[in-house]
Amino acid sequence: MKKKASSTIITVLIIILIIAIAGFGAYTIIQRNRSAQASRAALPAIQGQGSGQTGAQSGGQGGAQSGGQGGQGGRSATTVRTTTVVLGTIENSVVINGDVLAVNQVSIFPVVAGKITRTYFQVGDRVNNGTVVAMVDPSRPGQVYSESPVVSTIGGTVLSTPVLTGDTVNTQTAIITVGDLSSLMVETFVPERFSNAAQRGLEAQVSLEALPGETFRAVVAEVSPVLDPASRTLRIRLYFAGSADPRIKAGMFATVSLVTNTRRDVPVIPRGAVINTYGSWIVFTVDDRNIASRREITLGLENEDFIEVLSGIETGENVVSAGQNFLSDGDLVRVVE
Repeated sequence: MKKKASSTIITVLIIILIIAIAGFGAYTIIQRNRSAQASRAALPAIQGQGSGQTGAQSGGQGGAQSGGQGGQGGRSATTVRTTTVVLGTIENSVVINGDVLAVNQVSIFPVVAGKITRTYFQVGDRVNNGTVVAMVDPSRPGQVYSESPVVSTIGGTVLSTPVLTGDTVNTQTAIITVGDLSSLMVETFVPERFSNAAQRGLEAQVSLEALPGETFRAVVAEVSPVLDPASRTLRIRLYFAGSADPRIKAGMFATVSLVTNTRRDVPVIPRGAVINTYGSWIVFTVDDRNIASRREITLGLENEDFIEVLSGIETGENVVSAGQNFLSDGDLVRVVE
C-alpha cells in the first residue's frame, strides 16, 4: 500500500510540473505578442516624425543642389569648324596611265627578204623622205650577189633600229622606226565602265614622270570604235594643246586625268563634311544660335575634295566640316576658324 501511495504522489507531482511549465510558456508567448503589438502601434508616429525630418532635409539639400547645378550650367558646347555651301564647278575624272608617242610614227620594212649588209643610221639621227637607211642582200648561194636598198617613206627622227648588220630579215621585219617628233600625242586605254564618257574633244590633264609637279593640257583626238576584248579597254589618243614643249619626248610615261563629267553652278561641300549612317548620307548644319541640326542629303558628282549636293541643304547654309562625328541633333556648338 505504501508503494502505491508513493507512485501516485510522484505521478501527481510530474503532472503538476508539466502544467506549470506549460502555463509559464503560454504566459511568455502572450507577453511577447503584446510587446509586438505595442511596437507596431508606435511605429507610424515615429515614421511620421522621420518623414517630416527627411522632407526638410531633402528640401534643403535639393535647394542647395539645384543652386549648385544652376551655377555650373548645362552640357558644354562641342567645338567644330564650318564651311558655307556655295555654288561651284565639280568634275568627275578617271586617272589612267599612258605613253607619249610621235603622231606620225612609221616602221620601215624591206621589199625583199635577205641579209642586212649595211645600215646607215642610228637612234636619234634625222632622215628625210626617200633616204636609203639600209641595204639587204637577197641572193642565195650560187646566185649573183646584189643589194636591195631599204628606203624611208617619211622624214623624221630614227626612234629604234631593231636589227643589226648581218641579221637575216624578211618583208615582215621592221628595219628601223622613224617618227616626226615635232608633233606628239599620248596613247592610253580607258576602262570599259568609262568608255561611254570618252568622246573626241574631251579635255584632260597630263603629268609626266620626267617633269614632276607640272601638268599639261591635252584634248582627246582619236577614239577607237571598238573595245579590246582581251583587256576590256578602249584605246584613245590625246594631242597636247598649244605649242609643243621641247622637254616632252616620245617614250615618256604619262599619267592622264581624264574629265568624264562636269557640272557647273551646283551646290558643293567638302567631302569631309559628309557622314554615312546606315546607308544614308548626312551632314550637320549650324544656325545663328549655334545649334547643330542633322540633315539627310542626296549626293551627285564627287571628286577627291568636293561633293555635289542634289537635295537636303541650300546655298548659304553653314555645314560642319570638322568635329561632326561627335554631334547629335540639337547640340550646342562652338565654331572656330
